[in-house]
Amino acid sequence: MEKTASSSLQIQPPTYGKYITILTIDGGGIRGIIPAVILEFLESKLQELDGEDARLADYFDVIGGTSTGGLVTAMLTAPNESNRPLFAAKDIKPFYLEHCPKIFPEDRGVLAPKFESVYNLVKGPKYDGKYLHQILREKLGETRLGKTLTNIVIPTFDIKLLQPTIFSSYELKKIPYLDARLSDICIGTSAAPTYLPPHKFINEDKEGKGKEFNLVDGGMAANNPTLVALNQVSKQVIDGNPDFFSINPMDFRRFLVISIGTGSEKKEQPYDADKAAKWGSLFGWLHQGDSVPLVDVFQQASADMVDYHISVVFRTLNCKSKNYIRIQDDTLKGTTASVDVATKENLDDLVDIGQDLLNKPESRVDWETGLTVTIENGGTNEDALKRFAKKLSREKERRETGKKDREKRSSNTNKKFPGHNGISISPKL
Repeated sequence: MEKTASSSLQIQPPTYGKYITILTIDGGGIRGIIPAVILEFLESKLQELDGEDARLADYFDVIGGTSTGGLVTAMLTAPNESNRPLFAAKDIKPFYLEHCPKIFPEDRGVLAPKFESVYNLVKGPKYDGKYLHQILREKLGETRLGKTLTNIVIPTFDIKLLQPTIFSSYELKKIPYLDARLSDICIGTSAAPTYLPPHKFINEDKEGKGKEFNLVDGGMAANNPTLVALNQVSKQVIDGNPDFFSINPMDFRRFLVISIGTGSEKKEQPYDADKAAKWGSLFGWLHQGDSVPLVDVFQQASADMVDYHISVVFRTLNCKSKNYIRIQDDTLKGTTASVDVATKENLDDLVDIGQDLLNKPESRVDWETGLTVTIENGGTNEDALKRFAKKLSREKERRETGKKDREKRSSNTNKKFPGHNGISISPKL
């Protein structure tokens, strides 16, 4: 996608480098604090290498996010008045700590807390979403998808069409009506069933043709958006986008991927077939205690299958395992596994979980069992992120050098083969 003039800090196209760099963030409500901690650490390592002005958007060809991950994606890539990222990674955690209690307020009505969950199933979404809409409009303003500082991919699900709608920077030339306001996209991808209401809006393209969207949580389509981001990049290679010149769409050795989860619950008494056999449509599959099993199943299955698929592909195609990392905590318990318990205690606990996750061993999905296992002699997630930071820094430098070298060669070629009337031409190859 063509971008407007931007800072020299912005990354050059992958055609000048070795890798295609991808960052993705899962959905998970308030648990977005966990990847916020991880991203703050990664950006700090890049700043140690390249200076305090370094931002994550300067290093990734595409950043993808679902639901709360879509919000983080927009924050990292939306431009401010100086055409630099609106938020540094270190600003995301304070944003969540300040605003989550207002987005997900505690219900202190006469029915709370004993009958709260039953009442919410009957009356509609648990929250009206008004504060979320307000703060997103305020922070993101009129900024549209086509103005982000690097390419982004945010999955949503159109409930009217019963199919995913992927808001991708790469698709804007073909599908102009996708150039919606980031605030509308974020509201849509965050509209988790039973928690927040669906988001309906009409977006007009440059010719004034309107397109109606009826969006719910992107987690219904891809709670882990990594595969969607990879597919978007592969489509560019297949379609001959010059930014990806000389890259094979199936050459996963050229991909450098960081996928960050928002944690999943380790149940003390997990569901089983005997319990599920007794569930009715209202109080079983839709609600058990403090969780929503049907939503949990869809989102967790989606996220795990994407990780499983990518892990197998990287290993099958003999790619370096060091080029893909999935950082996820599957041991959350109690309120830390919720998407909306926004008490100060729980939010602080999520910050601690993010910090602890940095110190946990690097892990991957075992392609025989589908379970997450520790990588032997792999170090910690912190070690892996330091390694990735060095690769990202070198890749950025490689591209800048590659662009200068190509421009120099082009200039020299034109001097050797001058055209008529002083107009330079390039020789036919």
